[in-house]
Amino acid sequence: MTTDISTQSNKGINGALLIGVLLIILGIVAIFQPAVSTIFAETWFALILISAGAAKLGYAFQTRNSEGFVWKLLLSILYIATGAMLFFSPLKGVLTLTLLLGSFLLTEGVFELILAFRLRPQQNWTWVLGDGIITLLLGGIIWFQWPNDAPWLIGTLVGVSVLSTGISRVMLSLNRSSSFNSSDQTT
Repeated sequence: MTTDISTQSNKGINGALLIGVLLIILGIVAIFQPAVSTIFAETWFALILISAGAAKLGYAFQTRNSEGFVWKLLLSILYIATGAMLFFSPLKGVLTLTLLLGSFLLTEGVFELILAFRLRPQQNWTWVLGDGIITLLLGGIIWFQWPNDAPWLIGTLVGVSVLSTGISRVMLSLNRSSSFNSSDQTT
């Protein structure tokens, strides 16, 4: 039973390329519909907190005979209450999440820069470097624009970050594709 390894590798590359293109499309949609994407991101985050709180509550009651039950219970209530506040007061939640997003983007930018320098031996590593720099800049913009631009800022900045990530991933997958094509020609 023989298999063509280059075909299987190219399937992985095509999948990575497809994900990059999907990220580019989602980023463009988020940029052109910033108010919608802001509320979507805020509501999504609220639902995640509520779900995590429910899971923590279930775990607290499953382990109620062990130590720390009260703390597990309080933590689950904190998750659920925070998620409910964000869900039922989305505009206040947007203001709060704007600062949280700024912190997230600053941290993501640092991690992208670290990743870029670890990828430095590869071709096209500068695309990941550019992604990290752009993400750092976006995090800084949030801090200087808050709170006046919060209703559209989250959606726009998330869109730009997703677009930038999509472009960098497409470029990396094209790099892998060209290295597979050159190895196919030499064999």
